[in-house]
Amino acid sequence: MSSPTSTTPSVASRRAVLSDPGYQAFVILRAGFAVAPILFGLDKFANLLVDWPAYLAPWINDIVPGSAQQAMYAVGVVEIVAGLAVALAPRLGSWLVAGWLAGIIVNLLTIPGYYDIALRDVGLLLGAVALARLAQRYHGKRQTH
Repeated sequence: MSSPTSTTPSVASRRAVLSDPGYQAFVILRAGFAVAPILFGLDKFANLLVDWPAYLAPWINDIVPGSAQQAMYAVGVVEIVAGLAVALAPRLGSWLVAGWLAGIIVNLLTIPGYYDIALRDVGLLLGAVALARLAQRYHGKRQTH
């Protein structure tokens, strides 16, 4: 039978992990990419922050069933699920968010006057990919630094 200290990381080891800049970046990005999609997804049902249907390209509105607002309800569900996926399984969830952002970028690039928002979302996509790479190292593995 092993002693409890042989399976529990030491306080010094935990401090080393918490002071690791890579781990700090992972925690920051994980929190951001979990919370933001959930909040923005919830807002798709309320339109408090912005009139979300205005961000749906007309050609996409033409091919999805229902109204643009109904499409935003579906978008909201996807975003909530993506945020939860990042919170629970960041190695998978961050790739889901990156893929979703790629779709959003394509949508925005087809709406004249929304190129600045598409560019911002390219930055978010890069952050989601960075989170995926950091999650490969830091999530689900015992840290022994």
